[in-house]
Amino acid sequence: MAGIVGYGVHVPSYRIKVEEIAKVWGDDAKAISRGLVMQEKSVPGPDEDTATISVEAARNALKRAMIDPQKIGAVYVGSESHPYAVKPTATIVAEAVEAAPEMTAADLEFACKAGTAAMQVCMGLVDSGIIEYGLAIGSDTAQGAPGDALEYTASAGGAAYVIGKQNTIADFEGTYSFTSDTPDFYRREGQPYPKHGGRFTGEPAFFKHVLSGAKGIFDKMGTEASDYDHVVFHQPNGKFYIRVAKKLGFTEEQYKTGLLTPMIGNTYSGATPLGLAAVLDIAKPDDRIMAVSYGSGAGSDAFSITVNDRIEDVQDNAPKVSDMITKKSYVDYAVYAKYKGKLRMAWMP
Repeated sequence: MAGIVGYGVHVPSYRIKVEEIAKVWGDDAKAISRGLVMQEKSVPGPDEDTATISVEAARNALKRAMIDPQKIGAVYVGSESHPYAVKPTATIVAEAVEAAPEMTAADLEFACKAGTAAMQVCMGLVDSGIIEYGLAIGSDTAQGAPGDALEYTASAGGAAYVIGKQNTIADFEGTYSFTSDTPDFYRREGQPYPKHGGRFTGEPAFFKHVLSGAKGIFDKMGTEASDYDHVVFHQPNGKFYIRVAKKLGFTEEQYKTGLLTPMIGNTYSGATPLGLAAVLDIAKPDDRIMAVSYGSGAGSDAFSITVNDRIEDVQDNAPKVSDMITKKSYVDYAVYAKYKGKLRMAWMP
């Protein structure tokens, strides 16, 4: 099967702490932090959006892939916060990385799993021989209404993967998906903020699909939790991530590297790809990784991946996830609201 030739990430440097948001809405910051396993989240700057984040992540992925961008035959950007309703993000990325126009490109949307869906599409095109390399990106500047629980977690960031068969650093052993019509989270056209199903979001949505996706890849590969060195899950908050890991029999040593939400929040389509990148940053040859995404609506994509000897040749070729996490500047709620466009002009007739 196809494999990962290069990967890259980008996380905005601005941060807002849980207690800063809680102070505005009169919430108990300690209870919020403990309940969600959250400390702070990333905030996109006024000049950052899904397109700019995707471009930076893609450029970093190409630094590790060390391929001619003219050989990229497909660019797919998964997000639920594309800057344009009608105008693809993928073409912006393709032009910015100087890919050849003889290619296919599209924007994908499936809540928080659109990035892993992009990876699966590129895998299929590479395995079929239609393209030599594909660029798959998961990126978001997530939205949360003022005062809503989502405001504590919805953040910004993304990761990009060059998929191919030549000079891979990690190889896909298999992939498995589990999907159903479970409307736990949605946003209608024209609405600025999404709505969620509260407690319904947990058991019948996130846990059912992630557990089914993970068990599906176990059955397909003939593996169990102890066969993997690392595991990554979608992480709407730290609590759900840890709970599902323990349910499947994974230890803290296996799941801790990919758990990024406490430091940067939920990057939506970027969450699982970023967690996987954090693992690849420290992975050793022959390490085995399981990654399971989740997207509301609802579905999960699961992957079984083995790392090969080339990983150590490329890890230092571009900024690591840890670099992005430690490079930060805090903002207060007023600046955060300004940067996120929460202050809307009221026009007089």
